[in-house]
Amino acid sequence: MRATAYAKLNLTLRVLGRRPDGFHDLEALTVSVSDPHDVVEVEAVPHPGGITLDVAGETGDVPTGPENIAVRAGEALLVRAGRSGHGVRMTLRKKIPAGAGLGGGSADAAAALVAIQRLLEVEIDDSGLLEIGASVGSDVPFCLNGGAAWMRGRGEVLEPVAVPGGSPVVVALPPLRLVTRTVYEAWDELGGPRSTREVPAPAAAGGIVESCVNDLEPAAEHVEPRLVEFRQALEDAAGVPALLAGSGSAYVVMIESADRVASVVRKIRRALKVPVASSQTVTRGVRLGTG
Repeated sequence: MRATAYAKLNLTLRVLGRRPDGFHDLEALTVSVSDPHDVVEVEAVPHPGGITLDVAGETGDVPTGPENIAVRAGEALLVRAGRSGHGVRMTLRKKIPAGAGLGGGSADAAAALVAIQRLLEVEIDDSGLLEIGASVGSDVPFCLNGGAAWMRGRGEVLEPVAVPGGSPVVVALPPLRLVTRTVYEAWDELGGPRSTREVPAPAAAGGIVESCVNDLEPAAEHVEPRLVEFRQALEDAAGVPALLAGSGSAYVVMIESADRVASVVRKIRRALKVPVASSQTVTRGVRLGTG
């Protein structure tokens, strides 16, 4: 089985405070986007039992052993189903960089759950998959459902909303990577700042939010000051404001007209000489197919 794992973008992200369990309460309007995306391939093997992993592509800072979140999700599913002795070879083809704030690890975990469920014909319903997903990562439940939703709690409380697929966005990837935990720690140390830099909401989010904001942006730019210069250069090249994706380091530019996307992508690549993804919103988090 082969599953496409779509990245996620927070169109707006408010951090409401630190919880007693060490997580943070959030309120985030989140969407799935087509690119960059990863591919998870799974194959049943006679031995060894459990999940074995191969990783290819954007492998920097991606765990290649049992600590990989996709492996942990797959193992949890096998245990839940009483199938822990079954062998599954997993190949993870990475295009979503680690440390970019695009939810690549969570997307991989969601894709692994869906693919292994189908591969081994595991009898578990959607609520069971969501429960397993939440146990391995806060963002995994959203990535299982995909589309668009308000994420609350530590991310596991979802309220679906209507954002149409096909709305264009451009994702720019600086040559810098951030660790999510470090950014949240900086947010705490800075006294929990609320970002005042707002970006006009795309038409697709009309009626849901008037503007987009990311409370983690001040913390991320404090941890990695070079992001400020990158953002300013990106905005100059694109001609529109940019917003940090999640805890960073990627930035997103929201383009109202699909006709302008190719031109904006060319200008950003020419000016910044970094990877740029021409992307769009999609209505699911995982697309399943055959390997």
